[in-house]
Amino acid sequence: MEKYVDIIRNSFSGYWNYLVSEITNPSWTNYFYWLIGLSLLVFALEIIIPWRKKQPVIRKGFWLDAFYILFNFFLFSLIGYNALSNVGVELFNDFLGLFGITNLVAIEVQEFPVWSQLLIMFFIADFIQWNVHRMLHRVTWMWQFHKVHHSVKEMGFAAQFRFHFLETIVYKSIQYIPLAMIGFGIEQFFVVHMFAVFVGHLNHANLDWNYGKLGYIFNNPRMHIWHHSKKLPDEHPYGMNFGLTLSIWDYIFGTAYVPKSGRDIDIGFHNDDDFPRTFSGQIVYPFKKQEK
Repeated sequence: MEKYVDIIRNSFSGYWNYLVSEITNPSWTNYFYWLIGLSLLVFALEIIIPWRKKQPVIRKGFWLDAFYILFNFFLFSLIGYNALSNVGVELFNDFLGLFGITNLVAIEVQEFPVWSQLLIMFFIADFIQWNVHRMLHRVTWMWQFHKVHHSVKEMGFAAQFRFHFLETIVYKSIQYIPLAMIGFGIEQFFVVHMFAVFVGHLNHANLDWNYGKLGYIFNNPRMHIWHHSKKLPDEHPYGMNFGLTLSIWDYIFGTAYVPKSGRDIDIGFHNDDDFPRTFSGQIVYPFKKQEK
């Protein structure tokens, strides 16, 4: 038990030192400033070439989403996620040790060229996320948490960050084992992550893009707006367009749906008028007993 307490203590101090270093020492691999830079870039595009021209620049829910950026990507990690994840990894390794397993790696990729390691990691991670995203819509108790993200009523780049913090635990926990089995541990993962953040920004932005033929590979604003549609078609009662960075999974497995321009569709979910509009209200919502 003392070992796990030490891990939690060191995780708090370690992440705090990491944050201070990120902010005070700008560099090309600095997540903090890349996040700010990409956010400002996409925000500028929304202002210069907006898809929904009548939508205010500071749209409905903008400041709430800005706080979600701060909380989900910095405060939550400081408060608990970093400690929980480190303890979780140690518990998992200790569990394997009970069976005499000391190395989970099933496939060694370290000898591959860096570009191929990145590509393999990117496709596997995105496919896992696509499946988890489908689960968030189909499993009733998971949907209660995912409603936070779908409570957005006007789309903009920062809407990507409006999600319940427990989604992070679900996504990362399910991703951990398969990625660990392939032996990923390269520092260049930063490139994959920032690319995914950038595409996620664009998917939620007030922009009229679909990338032409590449839209069958990469998710895009014209496609993702339909994922947030309040009215679901009969053939997709649990939702559609679940891709995060890639759209190819939706086209392969029949969950793609872009019937026409979605510029002016109503977004949200059934009976969302009564959904909390404050951060605290949204965070506690899934834990309350919901009326059927």
